[in-house]
Amino acid sequence: MAPAEQYLMKSRDAEIALARSAAPASVSGDATVLVLGRKGYETAVEGKNGFVCVVGRSWTGPFDWPEFWNPKILAADCMNPQAARAIVPIFQLRARLAMAGRSKEDMLAAVREAYARKQLPQPEPGAMDYMMSKSSYLTDEGEHNMPHLMFDTLARNPGEWGANLEGSPVMASPYWFMFAKDPSQMRGLPPILVFLVGTSTWADGTPAQGHQH
Repeated sequence: MAPAEQYLMKSRDAEIALARSAAPASVSGDATVLVLGRKGYETAVEGKNGFVCVVGRSWTGPFDWPEFWNPKILAADCMNPQAARAIVPIFQLRARLAMAGRSKEDMLAAVREAYARKQLPQPEPGAMDYMMSKSSYLTDEGEHNMPHLMFDTLARNPGEWGANLEGSPVMASPYWFMFAKDPSQMRGLPPILVFLVGTSTWADGTPAQGHQH
């Protein structure tokens, strides 16, 4: 892990703007906006439409992701009400632990315990996220960013969506572990499978060059 300060953005207003840029203004304009503080995510703007916009950090990604502690990651995300109810509490728990300097192992144990105590809700049908910001930094690899929509499901088989098949615009990735090798890794965790569909425009409507789908 990098020093906790490195995960903070310098400007609260800039973080609000980045979070909102995840979705078209017609969606994000009335959304609740969270920003990261020294003790975790805080509500910066109370919304009216049930959507929640937030800038995810590296440690909100899969636990076996090589960039799990990369402080450059700024992933603008605007969740619909169903996704917000299930995913925002996970983000909040992870953020509290990360900003307190806790280990990845502590974080995973805390998530499992929270599910066991029913402190984290199960994902609902229809949960989806807009991730269409021009200004996100999603990875050190490649072009660093890609506008897309995500669908958070309890599906077990990517083939049910035709995902990851040749010519399909749909990609699938497990939520908790990208490369789960041992079934015990999933103990106590709901089997969330995320489907990703790339979009041909950014949230502001401009073409996403090189990301046509």
